Amino acid sequence: MRDHTFNYHVSEVQISMYDYDFSFYTFFIPDVRLVERFKDGGSVLIAEGYMWEFERRGYLKAGGFIPEVVLDHPDMVRAMHEEFVHSGTDVVEAFTYYGHREKLRLIGREDDLEKLNRVALKIAKEVADKHGLLMAGGICNTGIYNPDDPASFDTVKNMFKEQIEWAIEEGADFMIGETFNDFGEAMLALEAIQKYGNGVPAVITLTPYIPDVTTDDIPFPEACRRLEEAGAAVVGLNCGRGPATMLPLLKEIRKVCKGPIAALPVPFRCRDDCRTFQSLKDPDSGVPLYPVDLSCVQCNRSDIKKFSQECKDIGINYVGICCGNCPIFMRELAEVYGRKPEACKYSPDISLSFIFGESSKEEKYSRSSKIRDFMVKGN
Repeated sequence: MRDHTFNYHVSEVQISMYDYDFSFYTFFIPDVRLVERFKDGGSVLIAEGYMWEFERRGYLKAGGFIPEVVLDHPDMVRAMHEEFVHSGTDVVEAFTYYGHREKLRLIGREDDLEKLNRVALKIAKEVADKHGLLMAGGICNTGIYNPDDPASFDTVKNMFKEQIEWAIEEGADFMIGETFNDFGEAMLALEAIQKYGNGVPAVITLTPYIPDVTTDDIPFPEACRRLEEAGAAVVGLNCGRGPATMLPLLKEIRKVCKGPIAALPVPFRCRDDCRTFQSLKDPDSGVPLYPVDLSCVQCNRSDIKKFSQECKDIGINYVGICCGNCPIFMRELAEVYGRKPEACKYSPDISLSFIFGESSKEEKYSRSSKIRDFMVKGN
């Protein structure tokens, strides 16, 4: 006699088998934890932006933006997951963005494709399980999709297939398909998740550039509605635009979509005349800033707090920050959505400052007023 456990995503059932020596089998039913989070007005917060943060720290090359750090410095990936968990994310997304066959071929590391994906997925799963969070697998734009070349479709679908299957084997709770500028490629991603994802939910997000249409000329609200009708659990926008230039589109999408809406802007001060962070220019010199000099137009914490509140007000219930994100931004977002992650212990309390704190402290720190005047006024 041997006891066997039939493992489900949402429950485990102990079944004893007599008389036969069965091998272990694992049976899966669709994980519904993501969908359940949205019941009764619930929300999901997700930290993205790993790519730009690793580049900023000197562990990833701008231009290629290929996640070699997963193989070269896996402990750094684990640590960044922990930082975002500390700051309030509900999801640990495996860092497989641009970890697909076409990108790795560019740098001669195609042989490391499966290893990179599995290592990233295992790290994410480990951190997610440790904290009782959701783990997401991810696929993204391939760079080779061409709506005028049907031959490219099969290549794209095969690239999606292998990454999806690895993610499911490593225990992903749901799949993210993101930064699609073509509606057609987004649909291929959704179809691949539905075909190879073993029933897990799909989150599909499009990237808006300057026009309010996809690069295959579909208005974003219509594209999101069609993705939702095709079975995506969450639809919306990520990357490309900043908070101020993404919000108008989000409001239009909210009008036509019935289910959860995703919003993940880049944290840069995009404006009507520079709708994307790729189009931003230095306010002093007029020189283009993308991709390595954007820090001078980065959002501040108050910008993120304002954006988070506006998202909450219009019913955005899957929300995060994309390229340029950092843990402190996630804490701002989490607090607006009523969360109290561990990082809130260290939320600012200016009253503790002997320079800018409460006026009563000036009695204790007699030099406060003069120091503050020197700092702010110069006299």
